[in-house]
Amino acid sequence: MISELISKLEEKTDLSYEQMNGIMTDMLSGKTTDIENMDFLAKLAQKGETDDELLGMLDKMQEFSLKIDTQNSGTVIDMCGTGGDSLQTFNISTTASFVVAAAGGIVAKHGNRSSSGVSGSADIFEYFGYDLGSSPSQISEILQKHNICFMFAQKFHPAMKYVSSARKQLGSRTAFNLLGPLSNPAGVKNQLIGVFSMEYLDRLPAILKRKGAQNIMTVRSDDGMDEFSTSSTNRVCILRNDKVLMNAIDPKVLGLHKSTLSDIQIKTKQDAIESFVGVLNNTANQAMIETTALNAAGGLIVANIANNFEQGVEIALKTIKDGKAFSLLEKFVADTGNISKLKEITDG
Repeated sequence: MISELISKLEEKTDLSYEQMNGIMTDMLSGKTTDIENMDFLAKLAQKGETDDELLGMLDKMQEFSLKIDTQNSGTVIDMCGTGGDSLQTFNISTTASFVVAAAGGIVAKHGNRSSSGVSGSADIFEYFGYDLGSSPSQISEILQKHNICFMFAQKFHPAMKYVSSARKQLGSRTAFNLLGPLSNPAGVKNQLIGVFSMEYLDRLPAILKRKGAQNIMTVRSDDGMDEFSTSSTNRVCILRNDKVLMNAIDPKVLGLHKSTLSDIQIKTKQDAIESFVGVLNNTANQAMIETTALNAAGGLIVANIANNFEQGVEIALKTIKDGKAFSLLEKFVADTGNISKLKEITDG
């Protein structure tokens, strides 16, 4: 069956939702070979994925995944990017997630090791002793207790092991880079998603709307980040109350200082850890703190805590400056990991 579909893709013929759903069953059950998977994913990317094709893949991915039953009362959100901007910035969405949770949000963070950057969200959580293999029920308890948790994509999407070799060998973007942030195991309906291409700014909210999403915000900065940047204007698409609005967010209008990308770039995994902790305990450079606050503002809007970016930035900066963000990190690490690893960073 897959060879027929590969031929269709070569002819630039779009596949139906049902065709995509069917072939994903085979791919995620190990019934196709690495060469077939590589060929299929490469040809699909070359043709360009339609919304129906992506939805067919997404629904099957979620069918095959482990799930989390969240016990929290309130709006549960996720914040992550598609990756692939290759800009080697610090872990912005992970840092901003702690700020949002400390400000009263509930963040079911879904992520992986880095695909193109220095350090992924999984690397940060693992460094502090968090068990990436935690069961869904354990993670549900962590979320209830701390208003933030981490779900390791490889643990929650075990069937993806059948396509991981093809993805690695291809070494280029495939549909799965887009689908990762959309396949949150907690089934969140409210999400901030950074995208690597302007093409997906309005497409991802449209796809998630078909899945019953409530508040979705996508962002891409003019300097190429798949997150909010304080060094350029940010293009934003917001799905709220079934309406989709496009907007441009200028950090200077929000009272933030103009930065350069080099201010927030890192070279090593240790830099990533120190930047993450430095922002949360208010000792990092201004650009890192304000970039985090701007991204947290997006999360606070999606979480129905802030009404607009001005208010969101204000809440986020206050949460960092009054010590709430770092206090949450301390409690989280003490409960789910190894507090001595945090003390090593803060005590120098």
